[in-house]
Amino acid sequence: MQTILVCDDEANIRNIMDFSLEAEGFRVVTATDGDEALRCAITEEPDLILLDIMMPGRDGLTVCRDLKSDAATRHIPVLMLSARAAKGDRELGLEAGADDYMTKPFSPGRIVGKINELLGIRR
Repeated sequence: MQTILVCDDEANIRNIMDFSLEAEGFRVVTATDGDEALRCAITEEPDLILLDIMMPGRDGLTVCRDLKSDAATRHIPVLMLSARAAKGDRELGLEAGADDYMTKPFSPGRIVGKINELLGIRR
C-alpha cells in the first residue's frame, strides 16, 4: 500500500484528501505545518507528498526546497496545492522542486488522477 503525506493547515482539506485517498487504496498520513511535514517525510517515508504553500511556520516552498535538498527525501514526488493561482506562483513552486502544482479549489478526483500520474499508476 502506497503512502501519501498530506500537508495542509486546513482541517477540511486534510479530511477530504484523507477520505478520498483512502477510498482509492492509499495509506494517508497528515501534517498541519511545515515542520511537521518535514518530520513526517523522514519518519513515514511517503511515496508522494501533497504540500500546501501557505502554512504556519515553514511555508510549503521552503519545505519543498528542504525536501529536495536532502538525499533521504529528494526522490519523493511533491504535488503542491495552493490558493495562489498566478502564473508566477506556479513557477515558484516548480522552481522550489515541486513535481507538479495544482490550485485550490480542486476536485478530489483530479488530485487522485494527478497522484496516480506522478506515481505511474494506471487505473
